[in-house]
Amino acid sequence: MIEDRYFLEPAVWSVDEQALRAVRTAVFIEEQQVPEDEEWDGDDALADHVLARSRDGEPVGTARLTPDGRIGRMAVLKPWRGMGIGAALLRHLVERARERGLQHLSLHAQLHALPLYAAAGFVAVGPEFDECGIAHRKMTLDLAPEDPSARPTAGRMAPPAGHRERLSASRAGDLRDATLAVSLGARHELRLYTRDLDPPIYEDPAIVEAFRKVALSGRRADIRILLQDPTRVVREGHRLIDLGQRLPSVVHVRVPAEEDLGYVSAFLLNDAGGFLFRPFGDRYEAEGDCYYPPRRDELARYFEEVWTRAHAPVELRRLSL
Repeated sequence: MIEDRYFLEPAVWSVDEQALRAVRTAVFIEEQQVPEDEEWDGDDALADHVLARSRDGEPVGTARLTPDGRIGRMAVLKPWRGMGIGAALLRHLVERARERGLQHLSLHAQLHALPLYAAAGFVAVGPEFDECGIAHRKMTLDLAPEDPSARPTAGRMAPPAGHRERLSASRAGDLRDATLAVSLGARHELRLYTRDLDPPIYEDPAIVEAFRKVALSGRRADIRILLQDPTRVVREGHRLIDLGQRLPSVVHVRVPAEEDLGYVSAFLLNDAGGFLFRPFGDRYEAEGDCYYPPRRDELARYFEEVWTRAHAPVELRRLSL
């Protein structure tokens, strides 16, 4: 469990680029004098990233895991070193690698960081080498299969308003529970960014009922859904679409503009500070909190940017949305 001074959250380049760049620029480019053209590469768009944030939401550390199992770009701002953030970032990425079924991890460790990685089980291999003017050694870790009984589970109910409760999911049941917790925490508003309205999740009777209660919560009720691909909804129908047909002034659905369709993540936000973020919208993995306004507000700003460019396509207009 991370101490109260900071917390971790998964991140992806498409929405968190500014925060990721801020930390890495301060540590690598400004402090360690790494050439800027060597810091940024094509792996960022494909990697799993993790951010450490202060209690007020400021990014203070980051690291990434590439699809082929390389951990790198581990950076912690100088005032935040010595608090265990580096070890926490590393644990997060190792756990993420296990969830993805990776069997082997590697990294290039600066010499002063060898003990940090060794404590996590990494073994140094080969001689020292220079990378961007800094001495490194390669380190590797072979992963044992994950113990399913050790996976975290999410609660089914939201805590009292204003109370933090970390949410995590790696399986369908976990994702359903975490989605329900955020939905139940809403007062009058929900914001959903989704690939295709995930029928196994968003047609769950309890979740549909939570959306219905928000839709009937009074004059301030406002549910907005950004739906990347309406094909399945138009072909098969959906219970949230049915709700929107009955309450068209409350439930609004739009499709993102062409320039926004490359976004790979998905998320659910409520108006009580809760969020659930899925780095990849077609997978079950998710992280969130029933009350953490800084991250919720950051995602809400992105949602509103995309919403203003989005449109209601002909197919959905025929469904009175």
